Amino acid sequence: MFQLLYSLTRAIEPFLVPICFVSAWVLVMLLGWSLFSAIASATTNAKRMHQIPCAYCVFFTNDPRLKCPVHPTRAMSEEAINCGDFRN
Repeated sequence: MFQLLYSLTRAIEPFLVPICFVSAWVLVMLLGWSLFSAIASATTNAKRMHQIPCAYCVFFTNDPRLKCPVHPTRAMSEEAINCGDFRN
C-alpha cells in the first residue's frame, strides 16, 4: 500500500509546484474579487441610504419613539426616498 502511494507521489511530484502556484494565485484573485465586490456593494448601499431626506424634513422629530408623525413606519427607511410630504 505504502509502496503504491510512494510511487504515485513520485509520479506527480513535478506537477505539484505549478499546481500549487496556480492554486495560490487563484485563491488570491478570488479574495481580491470578493473584497472588491463587498466594497462596491457597500458603496452602492451607502449612496442609496444618503438619498433618504428625512433628516432635513420639517416633520422629522429626531425622537427614537416617533421619528415622523406623518409617516412613522416609513421614516428613515428606503421607502421614504420619494416621500410626497417632504418639506425643507
